[in-house]
Amino acid sequence: MKISIFGLGYVGCVGSACFAELGHDVIGVDVSTTKVDLINSGRPTIIERDIDELCRRGHESGRLRATTDARSAVLATDVSFIAVGTPGTGHGHLDLSYIYGVARQIGEALRDKDSFHVVAIRSTVMPGTNEKVASIIEEASGKKRGEGFAVVSNPEFLREGTSVKDFLNPPLTLVGTDCQRAAEVMHELYGSLPAEYISTDIRVAEIMKYVNNTYHALKIVFGNEVGAICKTLGIDSHKVMDIFCRDRHLNISPYYFKPGFAYGGSCLPKDTRALRALAADNYVDVPVISHIESSNDAHRHRAVELILAQGRRKIGVLGLSFKAGTDDLRCSPIVDVVETLLGKGCAISIYDKNVQVSRLTGTNHEFIMSKIPHLQHFVTDDLDAVMAASDVIVVTNAEKEFKDLPARYPGKIFVDLVRLWDELDYEGRYEGLAWANINQNDAQNAEMEKDFAKSAF
Repeated sequence: MKISIFGLGYVGCVGSACFAELGHDVIGVDVSTTKVDLINSGRPTIIERDIDELCRRGHESGRLRATTDARSAVLATDVSFIAVGTPGTGHGHLDLSYIYGVARQIGEALRDKDSFHVVAIRSTVMPGTNEKVASIIEEASGKKRGEGFAVVSNPEFLREGTSVKDFLNPPLTLVGTDCQRAAEVMHELYGSLPAEYISTDIRVAEIMKYVNNTYHALKIVFGNEVGAICKTLGIDSHKVMDIFCRDRHLNISPYYFKPGFAYGGSCLPKDTRALRALAADNYVDVPVISHIESSNDAHRHRAVELILAQGRRKIGVLGLSFKAGTDDLRCSPIVDVVETLLGKGCAISIYDKNVQVSRLTGTNHEFIMSKIPHLQHFVTDDLDAVMAASDVIVVTNAEKEFKDLPARYPGKIFVDLVRLWDELDYEGRYEGLAWANINQNDAQNAEMEKDFAKSAF
């Protein structure tokens, strides 16, 4: 395939050399004549393992060259990658002027091109950039997105020092697009790589690099804080983290990495506080570990605000225990939510088949009595009674018996705290706690009458 890559810095140079190595014809584009001359002499623009050999082979095979002429590069290729810099500002925002400048150059070139062209944003950008780039190209080219051209988001996941290896052996290939034709072109382009090819929503692809890198930063900080605590106790932190990483069922797995409700139960709240106290006792400053609980509290507050925002007084809560399949109420986050809603004057009905108030004992009983001493007046094992009595249905546990409730009870307002449904076509309002709206039914947009004024939390 014929490819042009705008920007011959770190990402652009690696991409140019690796695509040429994969057998594609590559034209690098840059305003710097120095970088263009380096590529045209078979040398890289960066210092990186293995990049020298790939640039040399690409040059000798005739598959890799560079130019300062953006128009000729676009007209001679099928796909244009945007890999220019997106420098940060002092406040954490990005300067996207280089991205938009390249988009306009590509658009002006496309005005004189008849064939379909794919523009792939490789640079790290915020959600919404793809749409802006497409509008600039439409304006400059006079062509319509999805017909004369397509803009896809194709974030890179390269580590400095191993970027060539990472490009040729990636964990996955991610392309965000709303155009099937572009998806097929990109799939063909990356088809020889030994990795899963994932085609997804544009805005999902745009945010992935930020999620990845922030998590990588979090892992480093968490490991260092554990190390600082271990050092004061004379414990080998590398042995601790080595064992930690061997658990692939929970510690290194997708199990906990799904946005949902706040954590609770008898273990996580108690043990995170204990580790924080251990650090404090040994005068070790651990900001990340110290703020885990406050972050969890903030998520619980978001749930309260979301429920109150529906403007209805009669609220049904499906699940009181801290997770499905148990009667453990200790530190259950929904208990605090119910306590707050009661204080706001809401009429609460609770269904939980696993919780029988008369049988609660020990710390379980003590906890719930300290929060909702008259719990027996709110809890029932009659699901239909709770549904009939409530305007807002708050789903807090992922029980299978709740799956068909939207079909059985149209017109209710569902507030989903656990992502019980992957998608919905529901004749009523649906709100997810920490994900975009998944309800495809037009009734979602109908004006809802409110009988309960929202108040500040």
